[in-house]
Amino acid sequence: MVKLLEWQGKEIFRRYNIPLPKGGVARSVGDVSRLLGGTVPLPAVIKAQVRVGGRGKGGALRFANTVAEAEAAVSDLIGKEFKGEKVQEVLVEEKMPLAGELYVSITLDRSRRKPILMYSREGGVEIENVADEQIGKIWIHPSVGVLEYEKRLVANRMKLPAPAAKELGGLIEALWRIFRSEDAELVEINPLGIVGDHLVALDSKIILEDDALFRHPAYQHEGGEMTPLEQKAHEKGIAFVEMGGDIGVIANGAGLTMATLDIILENGGRPGVFLDLGGTDDPAKVSEAFAMMGEAKPKVVFINVFGGVTRCDTVATGLVNEMKRNPPAFPLVTRIRGHNEKEGMAILRDAGTQSYSDIAEAVRHVVQLEGRP
Repeated sequence: MVKLLEWQGKEIFRRYNIPLPKGGVARSVGDVSRLLGGTVPLPAVIKAQVRVGGRGKGGALRFANTVAEAEAAVSDLIGKEFKGEKVQEVLVEEKMPLAGELYVSITLDRSRRKPILMYSREGGVEIENVADEQIGKIWIHPSVGVLEYEKRLVANRMKLPAPAAKELGGLIEALWRIFRSEDAELVEINPLGIVGDHLVALDSKIILEDDALFRHPAYQHEGGEMTPLEQKAHEKGIAFVEMGGDIGVIANGAGLTMATLDIILENGGRPGVFLDLGGTDDPAKVSEAFAMMGEAKPKVVFINVFGGVTRCDTVATGLVNEMKRNPPAFPLVTRIRGHNEKEGMAILRDAGTQSYSDIAEAVRHVVQLEGRP
């Protein structure tokens, strides 16, 4: 998935005529006077542009009554880290007088395999913290969209003044068009502000389906919530996720990868990064994946491969070739079962790699090499 920054989401909102506060992006203190001297009136809100929530409680959202206060806030935020993400730009917007805060979103309900419209009068907080009875839900037929009576039903349940109630129908239709046209997994406004008798999108959260990015070239290089190494692997077509431990895991197939992580955790180990080989049968791809693992610098790497589509000797050949070119700076433990298992084990053992057929025995050795009892 590709999670857009707030200002990027609002650029999409603007194209679909969703009402927004006046604002602009600042990437340095010098941008502040330009924005506040032109398009953005005071008082202003200064919002760090990061892909994680909780900015208000975490000090990544500031208010300014003067240009000097805004410049000080931007100076303090730019370059700082917020929940592990470096702030490189901020959104400077007019502070609006609010009569209320609402929540509205369209996302995908995977259990029902349908889009779902969610709405609540309890805006401004994470939807997970809102009681279920305070959240309205309407499942959307993908070929029909949100029906007119459903829009009126939402407006009635939100208890909006007449002008805002009329605007809400158009806003919901715009969210549905964004969800469909932009190949989104989530389109969310939280909070949707009531300003006087009208509605204004005070925030945006848009998550795009990365498999559809070929239709949206402007966002193809967005890293979303990926680390730099995860982004590099993604661009090479390698499923790669960094975590917090010291054990690197290479496996083939999502199910085997998840099971391997569970077994390591049950034995007291801490996975640090996992790489899913999928069904590759290409030694060059295996070598490339192994090189990516080396960049993560784990203490030990455990390779667990089941040879169904993937042949064990193919994986072993790729690993040995890569080790010859770039000798690893960490111990390597392998467990290979399945198609051409004996040939694969022989290739690895001839190369001096510790190889097992029993996963429990292999994992115990991996945890020991990690340095845990």
